[in-house]
Amino acid sequence: MNTALRTRPLPAAFEGDGVESECARAAADLIHARQTVLPKRLLAPGPDADQLQALLGAAAAAPDHGQLLPWRFVIVPRTERASLAEVFAQALCERDASATPEQLDQAREKAHRAPLLLLLVVDGQRGDPAVDLAERILSAGCAVQNMLLMATAMGYGSALTSGKALGSRALRQRFGLGAGEQALCFLSVGTVAARRPARTRPAVADYCSTLGPAPARTP
Repeated sequence: MNTALRTRPLPAAFEGDGVESECARAAADLIHARQTVLPKRLLAPGPDADQLQALLGAAAAAPDHGQLLPWRFVIVPRTERASLAEVFAQALCERDASATPEQLDQAREKAHRAPLLLLLVVDGQRGDPAVDLAERILSAGCAVQNMLLMATAMGYGSALTSGKALGSRALRQRFGLGAGEQALCFLSVGTVAARRPARTRPAVADYCSTLGPAPARTP
């Protein structure tokens, strides 16, 4: 694991010298060390071939009800960044016919950031129709979080980016998306050129509550 992971106070649950406690400490350090690094701050070198396989392999550990595999990743190699840049420009034109040349160039530039770029796609129709779209998207989110954590463990920075271009006709055509598929986000990975201070994490009390007694029924 990357030795640069931040050291932070650990709760009493991790106290002890056993293997389980050590694994819990390592997992907690890794989870809390992850932070978003914008793609423009991700430079070469990126993951090599073996590391890329490890990143993608981590996605396979995501929960997947019914083993539908309702998501997939598409790698965008350097050789195809120029064509993706034109997709971003076309997508901007689709929603804003008055876009200036400068705005189009700004849209194109986004395709050239970060040494590793992947598109995450979810399929709302694959397999059992009883598994609804929300559950499929949740599975995809777990898959990409596994990859973000693996990238952090390798010492790389990473980010998820979205935007209106994901729903454009130009992008759907370029990536060959099926009728039931939708692009969720791009995943960027690379060496961190500049890292901002970590943001303050929300407290557990900010997002967790306990279910209270059921209200009494009215006769």
